[in-house]
Amino acid sequence: MPTVEVELEDLESLLGMELPRDEGELSDIFAYLKGEVSHDDGREVHIELKDSNRADIWGVEGLARALRGILNLEKGLKDYHIADRSGVKVHVNPRLKGIRPFIGCAVVKGVRLTDAAIRQAMRFQDKLDQTYGRNRRKTSIGLYDFSLIAPPLRYSVAKPREVSFVPLEFEEEMTLEEILERHPKGMEYGGIVRSFPVWPILMDSEDKVLSFPPIINSNDLGRVTERTEDVLIEVTGTSYETVLDTLTNITLAVADRGGNIHSAEIQYPYKDLHESVTPDLEVETLKINLGYARKILGMDLKPSEIKNLLEKARYGVAGATKSHITVKVPCYRVDILHPIDVVEDIAIAYDYNKIEPRWPQLLTFGGLSPETEFRDTAREIVVGLGYQEILSYTMTNSEALFTMMNLQPQRVVEIANPKLVSMTCLRNWLLPSLMEFLSHNAHVEYPQRIFEVGYCATHDEEKESKTREFEELACVTTHSNSNFTEAKSVLDAFLTNLGIRYELEDVDHGSFIRGRVGSILVGDNNVGLIGELHPQVLRNWKLENPATAFEVTLDKLR
Repeated sequence: MPTVEVELEDLESLLGMELPRDEGELSDIFAYLKGEVSHDDGREVHIELKDSNRADIWGVEGLARALRGILNLEKGLKDYHIADRSGVKVHVNPRLKGIRPFIGCAVVKGVRLTDAAIRQAMRFQDKLDQTYGRNRRKTSIGLYDFSLIAPPLRYSVAKPREVSFVPLEFEEEMTLEEILERHPKGMEYGGIVRSFPVWPILMDSEDKVLSFPPIINSNDLGRVTERTEDVLIEVTGTSYETVLDTLTNITLAVADRGGNIHSAEIQYPYKDLHESVTPDLEVETLKINLGYARKILGMDLKPSEIKNLLEKARYGVAGATKSHITVKVPCYRVDILHPIDVVEDIAIAYDYNKIEPRWPQLLTFGGLSPETEFRDTAREIVVGLGYQEILSYTMTNSEALFTMMNLQPQRVVEIANPKLVSMTCLRNWLLPSLMEFLSHNAHVEYPQRIFEVGYCATHDEEKESKTREFEELACVTTHSNSNFTEAKSVLDAFLTNLGIRYELEDVDHGSFIRGRVGSILVGDNNVGLIGELHPQVLRNWKLENPATAFEVTLDKLR
């Protein structure tokens, strides 16, 4: 969970009021933001946030913005708007496409920066870089004195020894390669760009270097001081959406110091993206069903009461009826994905401590669900047939699901921001997980008989989450004489013990040998597959012995 370090006097200047110095009273205030004071020396307070999704409150400006609503100093949606275009154009080099393709910029003019404000901005920048930006791999931020810069800007590439400049906190001019070797930030983050033949560089029209993203700013242009009145903000990264979200939050934090926001025009050379005007401060609307909100909250709140609580939580209210309320979601609340997120903020604004606890209204007795009982029975049968159960991850990758299984890629449920290249999606069948297990245990004595009962996922537009989970059972047998007849005898025993009659129907499937694979039919329902695995699949997984397998959908067998 992120910890935000706040200088109390600076926070009070943003709030326009004094805060209590008692640690318990401070914790009570920050509890409205899911925060708790972990350190308080009278001058600086450390707030441990229990909610890691709200990037807007990782800085003192965002905290002040939220607290002004909680403390009834200001209510409703805070109006942020773009004064006009700054005249800044950024031309993006097409060679950045596979390196660090996206950039967002804004100019905030007329800011009033103090020493404390600069320290807080650096802390907020670092917090966003480390968390939301995934240690600068996904996004990184740069702040500059705009009065020293000559637009238009060029977001381009350079060879490691082609460009040199004085990096921040240094007095010596260094090449990009030397920065990675000798500068502390270069040594820390150099791995992000080192593998590429050319590296990102941001320059102005006079060929002055602003920064070497995502490593370090220039000491000449990339230093913001108390004399700085106009600030250029840039965010580069590998995710377009995350770049825009990060730019919004850091821009508003600077603007909260008294500045006016001006946009920049980004000229992209990509087929799917040509021009972008940043930052994007558009407010989204969300329709909340009042019955749904009351059911979740367990309270019969009037529309006027819900409206008041929403405004306390810094939402705008565009309109209300007896059944619905239309909510304006602030542009910086990138964590709001569903009506339940808004209802949670209503509860927080009401104060959890004021909600009267209530015993459950239904008398219930513990017990196994029919699904669990069926699953346990299936497991017991397969164990009785001589198979050993394994457990594997639900997350995998397209190569394991398709390429290694001799199949053409299909649409699967992918992870938007995977941390590992080996776990980029949810599996849509179990057999690849078992094959991977066997490939890691080729040294174990044969025959090997393994099975797994686990969840898989597929797209389903009718579901709220747009995905549907289903439970599968898969068995694999591998030894020198493994064949289709053996697999079928196991399937016979398994389904007979469940009291299920089935038939097999010829089918072509790339993972199995043609003529030795069939669909498992129970009535008119196709419940699974059985067959001898294709030699190419065995080679892909580096297995020397033949293997047979069957996989059935337990949800259909029930």
